[in-house]
Amino acid sequence: MAFIDELKIHLKAGRGGNGVVRWLREKGKPWGGPNGGNGGKGGDVYAIGVRDVGLLAKYRHSKEYSAENGYDGEGNSRHGAYGTDFLFELPVGSIIKNEETGRVVEILSDGQKEILLHGGKGGLGNEFFKSSINRSPQEATAGEVGEMADFLIELQLIADAGLIGLPNAGKSSLLNALTRAHAKIGSYQFTTLEPNLGEMFGFILADIPGLIEGASVGKGLGHKFLRHIKRTKVLFHCISLESDDVKRDYKTIREELKKYSPELIKKKEIVILTKTDTVSSEDLKKKEKIVQKLCDNVFTVTILDDNAVKKLSENILNLLNISNH
Repeated sequence: MAFIDELKIHLKAGRGGNGVVRWLREKGKPWGGPNGGNGGKGGDVYAIGVRDVGLLAKYRHSKEYSAENGYDGEGNSRHGAYGTDFLFELPVGSIIKNEETGRVVEILSDGQKEILLHGGKGGLGNEFFKSSINRSPQEATAGEVGEMADFLIELQLIADAGLIGLPNAGKSSLLNALTRAHAKIGSYQFTTLEPNLGEMFGFILADIPGLIEGASVGKGLGHKFLRHIKRTKVLFHCISLESDDVKRDYKTIREELKKYSPELIKKKEIVILTKTDTVSSEDLKKKEKIVQKLCDNVFTVTILDDNAVKKLSENILNLLNISNH
């Protein structure tokens, strides 16, 4: 199923049920008083947070969803039932904008419930209009229309750490090695066309698709993926040791982050030099020293060495545990 991180959808709250004109019918009293009940309120529309990053895909086949209408009133003073609410399940990290009013709601936790639209009020039955002056009211009112609006939903992933870097930096392979996430891998640019998530001892890691110079102004995969790192707590900056200029690669990504949002470069950063199996020990030490002048936390790894992956995993866990306290 395709990953969807943006959605436009039309939502409607339920219409209120109609009030009715009814009369009491009892043995010996063929012309009793009014006893038409009120209509039931229309169902509301709620957004509810669910920890499922792929959830928006289930709405891709329909662009309109509605709460249930309220039921009409009945005789014997019975009011109509309320319409059933519509629970719009959304991934944690969703931002919902009502395009009619401009109201914005953010879903930041599992189970969080926010009302988006109110159902219409039920109409009044003729019993409501009975008075000392009007003993036989013939009037009833219709239920009110529920609120409706177009909504824009944008998903911004919430992860403990985001893996960033140029295309082919080895992010997907590393995510698979650390979390068994089974992300697609390939030796060509933009293999990762959507963020991949993995879990490592309770921490969520997100592999963010490769950035290129100009991503902050929409080049390559542009803003579509840069926004997913806004909410991550720590950035794992992957740099391939196959590069002939690791300093240039580092600064390219940092500059794109800065252009997109100055807040991003304030996040805690860990540099991971990947593919140590492709360079000599001398070359590794040389490139490691260059990067250590740019970042305090620098680690090296090759996914071909289980011990190297285990050591990196332990170092990452220590840093994540510290950042959570």
